[in-house]
This record gives sequence, structure tokens and C-alpha cells, in this order.
Amino acid sequence: MPTYKAPLRDIRFVMDELLDFPTHYAQLPNGDDASPEIVSAILQEGAKFTEEVLTPLNQVGDSQGCSYNEGVVTTPDGFKEAYQQYVEGGWPSMTQDPAYGGQGLPSSLGMVLNEMVCSANLSWGMYPGLSHGAMDVLLHHGTDAQKEMFLSKMVEGSWTGTMCLTEPHCGTDLGLIRTKAEPQADGTYAISGTKIFISAGEHDMSDNIVHLVLAKLPDAPGGSKGISLFIVPKFMPDAQGEAGERNGVQCGSIEHKMGIHGNSTCVMNFDGAQGYLIGEPHKGLSYMFVMMNAARIGVGMQGLGLTEVAYQNSLAYARDRLQMRSLNGPKFPEKAADPIIVHPDVRRMLLTQKAFAEGGRALIYYTAQLIDKVHAGGEDANEANELLGLLTPIVKAFLTEAGFEAANEGVQIYGGHGFIHEWGMEQFVRDSRITRLYEGTTGIQALDLLGRKILMSQGESLKRFTKQVHKFCKAEEGNSELAEFTTTLSQLNQEWGELTMQVGMKAMQNRDEVGAASVDYLMYSGYVTLAYFWAQTAKTAQTALANGTNETAFYQGKLATARFYFQKLLPRTRALVATMQTGADSLMAMEDEQFGLGFEI
Repeated sequence: MPTYKAPLRDIRFVMDELLDFPTHYAQLPNGDDASPEIVSAILQEGAKFTEEVLTPLNQVGDSQGCSYNEGVVTTPDGFKEAYQQYVEGGWPSMTQDPAYGGQGLPSSLGMVLNEMVCSANLSWGMYPGLSHGAMDVLLHHGTDAQKEMFLSKMVEGSWTGTMCLTEPHCGTDLGLIRTKAEPQADGTYAISGTKIFISAGEHDMSDNIVHLVLAKLPDAPGGSKGISLFIVPKFMPDAQGEAGERNGVQCGSIEHKMGIHGNSTCVMNFDGAQGYLIGEPHKGLSYMFVMMNAARIGVGMQGLGLTEVAYQNSLAYARDRLQMRSLNGPKFPEKAADPIIVHPDVRRMLLTQKAFAEGGRALIYYTAQLIDKVHAGGEDANEANELLGLLTPIVKAFLTEAGFEAANEGVQIYGGHGFIHEWGMEQFVRDSRITRLYEGTTGIQALDLLGRKILMSQGESLKRFTKQVHKFCKAEEGNSELAEFTTTLSQLNQEWGELTMQVGMKAMQNRDEVGAASVDYLMYSGYVTLAYFWAQTAKTAQTALANGTNETAFYQGKLATARFYFQKLLPRTRALVATMQTGADSLMAMEDEQFGLGFEI
């Protein structure tokens, strides 16, 4: 059975030493309560909850899955009770608006807790996870009456939320949706249609489920410009604000999936269900993007969480499993064989997991700071929002690709045992696979990054970040000990801009060039972005060692992992550059009939 221990030392390293969260919190309007003492207590309690309550339920959820009986979904044993502990602990309200019962702590603290949840039990974490995005939409775009009706219950955790976008005939292309919203005499709308792949769409863990549903009004223009957004609760609120009569929304079935068995992935049927319009008609997609962008960062966090837990279990196994002798002679002559951690290829896999976990943590905690700044407003908000827009597809796609690789390497480290269910490693592979798909596939994120975020802004959003990297490298030019990192990083940072211009010039002649280069471009961007954070990590570790520390092994481990990343993982950018520069010709030249199978399907 796999285990999980919250990596509090490394979390504190990123928060306190690398990104200076204490100063960051001190500058936020709502940061007064996020004192070092409060933050430490939250981390300790979060670790306790995820280690002791959620981790033991992870394999239970995978083995049992959810059950479906005539529209009623029952979650695996212990899931409901764990959620009640979560609510009683005040976790749903931690970062929410005090006006609706929240504690008002910075959003980034909730993201740190979310990492622990994702490592401990990804399926369980999806039930409360989508509620936060739904609450953000209501807070920013709901009416006062809607906030009063729904937000307080969601903040306290007794009601949960979902987002309902996808339909059987359309996925990413939401302009094709058919769900209809008919105006009613009382100002509400009758929502009719079918939505699929709705995570936590039906379950037994909360008293009510508040669905945010994309639908089209009768006078809606075609395509995505005709989409509106509606609140459709499972139970209509009664006069006392409690869950009252059942609304016209039912779970038609649950999907039987490759992974995340403990979470109910539902087909939701809306049959004249009563709904409330959010904001203005035909602007629903822009409102929903508040939730979608939060969900994309959240899925990137899932990738990080699975990377961390795969690494922890792989490391423990590699230290314990005896197999062969070291190529340089016995390292543990008193044992029948050496533990497999002495073998170079096992170390390659372990260090790949470690580099992705710790580098990914620095990246995503940095985006957490940006989110705090955006929420705070002020002079830094616009720049933070632009940087966040650039980094969101990188966080979502790169960290989930890394998470899947890390989980696969975990199976490989375990050898044959990794293929066996009881060891838990194959579950991490199955669970991680969905992260590359939902909330926009890697290909969709790549098009968003290169096509929309960078080329459509004439590269301005990228320049904001590369300028930041350039300033760091420039400031460290005289630091000979850091040169092994900053020299390469500076070269890649310059190349990043040059590659962007090359692709952009080709795209002016043939727009397929964007699609042909986009995934390679995103992965290149991810590797360079992580290199920036690993270079900063190396500097922080060197400083700590130079100043004297009683944690020498910890900081030397940081430097060693940084070197591994630069020497063994960052060279992957060379292949990505080569494939980017070959363009679209070999992809688009083949005619449809040339694909052939030799028979008809």
C-alpha cells in the first residue's frame, strides 16, 4: 500500500526561502492573518489531515469506485466521513470572502493545501476542488441575491459546486453546445440538455450540488458568442435557505473510467430544470473562464501532487529493494545484494521525479503568488495577471505531462511489483492520465499558449517573463559558482524569443505552422521555465551553504538536483527545437486516403 508524507521541509523552503512568502503576505490587504505562525499551523494541520485521513482512503476509492442506482451515486467507504472532517476543520472557508463566512486568507494558502490533497487522494480532492472555482464565478459575476442564496452554503462546505460544459457531440468546441435555456415568467430559466464528463456531478457527500451550466437562449447568436451561464441547483433553496424541492436535474449514469475511480464522473440530464442567469446574456463563456482558469491551475497541481507521491514511494522502494551489486563493487557487502538505489538508471528515474516535483512546486507556488496579487488589485495586478495568463497553460500542460512521466517511472522502479495493484504505483499512472486531458488537453493548452497568449499579443506577454529571467541572469553574471546554471539559462531565454519569431513568421504564410509547433513549443517553454526556478533554487542553496547551516545534506541535495536537471533533462530542448523547426509539411502533406487501413471500419 502506498504511503504519503507531506513534504513540509520542501514546502517551507519554497515558501520562505525561495519565494519569500512572509514578505509577500505582509504586502497583501488580506495578509495580516497569514503570519508565519498561522501559516505553520495550517501546514501542520493540513499535513495531518491528508496523511492520516485521506491517504488511507486512496486505494479504497480506487478499488470500490462509485456506485450508481437509479440516479443515486454513493461514494466509496470513508469518503463522506472524510468530507465531514474537512468541513468541520474549516478548510472550505479558509480562503473565501468573510462577507459570506470565509476566513479571508490568501488564495495561495489554499493552493498549498491542495497540493497535499492531490498527493494523498486525487479522487477525493475533486469533490471539494471544483467548488472553489464555482464560488469565484459567483463572487465576481453573481448578483447580490445569488450570492446570498448560494455562496454562504458553499463557503461552509455543506453545498458543493460543479461546472457543466461538455456535451456528447462537442468537447472543446463549446460553440456547438445544444443545451437550451427558456425564459420563464418569474425571471428564471428552464434549462434542458445533456452534459457529460461532469466531475462530482452527483454524490452523497454534501446536502446540495450547485451546477454552473453553459446553455443558449432562444435568441442567441451562433457559436461561442451565444453562450450564457446559469446556476442550476440540485435542490432549490427553500425560504430558510436550506435544500428544498428537487430540481429537474438528474444523473443519467456514471462513467467507468481508466482511473480516478473514487470520483463520480457523471452524465447529467437537465429536463426543464430551474436556473438563474449569471451576469449578462451571451457572456457566459467569459464568466466561466474564471472557473476554467482556476481549474487549469488546479489540474497542474494534480500533476505536481502525483509527481510527489510517486517519488516518495519510489524512493522508499529503491532504498529497500535488494537487486544485484553496484557496478563499482558491493556498497552493502553485509547484505545479499545492494539496494537498487545504487544503480545509475534507477537514480536517473528517481532524480527525474525529484526534479519535476521540486521544480514544479516552485513554479506553481509562484503562480499562486500571482493569483494573490491579482485578487489584491493595485498597481501590480495587471502585470501579475498577464504573467499568470502566460504561465497557466504551461502549469496545466507541462506539469501534467511531467506527472504522467513521473508515475510511469515509478512503475519502472518497482519493476514487476509496479504492475501489481496492491503496490499502488499503477494507480498513480491511471489517475495521472486524465490530467493530460481534462480542462483542455495538452494540445489545446499549447494552442492557447502559442497562438492566443503569445502570437496574438505580438510576443508581449512572453517578453514580460523573459525579461524577468534576463534580469536574474544579468544580476548573477559575476557569480562564478552559479555560472553553470545561468549561462545555459541565458542562452535558452534568448533562443525562446527567437523561436517564437520564427514560428510567427511561418504562421503568417500558413496558420498550420502554429498547430504543428505548438506542443513542442509548450514543452520547450516548460523546460526553460523550470530551469529558471532551478537556477534560483541553486542560488538559494549556495547562499545557505556559504552562510553555514545545520542542514547541509538538504541544500547539497538541492544543488545536486539542479545539476541533474540542467545536465540530463534540459537537453531535451534540443530535440524540441529540431522538431519545431521542421514545420508543418510532413504533418499535412499526406492525403486522407493515404492514411489507409486496407479495410473499412
